[in-house]
Amino acid sequence: MEFLHILGSFVTLVGSIFLLLGAIGIIRMPDIYNRMQAGTKATTLGSILFLFGIGISHINCECIGRIFALILFIIFTNPISSHALARAAHFKGIKLTEKTVKDSLRRDEEGEEQ
Repeated sequence: MEFLHILGSFVTLVGSIFLLLGAIGIIRMPDIYNRMQAGTKATTLGSILFLFGIGISHINCECIGRIFALILFIIFTNPISSHALARAAHFKGIKLTEKTVKDSLRRDEEGEEQ
């Protein structure tokens, strides 16, 4: 049982590190699209690992089903919501950074061949 608490604490710590890296990525990235990508990827993995670590630490708890449901909810909703927000920002006209090489969504809107 002690091993599960240590393992759960380690997994929770790794998840917390990913959440921290996501926050740093949001601060460091040059435009909204890169910030959204950095934040979504890191927070998705960080949240999953954080919840999974709590689940390992409390394996005998009756909350395991809820933790698993939260993990599934995060897996399905984070990428979809990030995609929808990025498309809405693009349609609103929020500019990409000057370093952006390719804007495929703009080309799709204009009906150009790829």
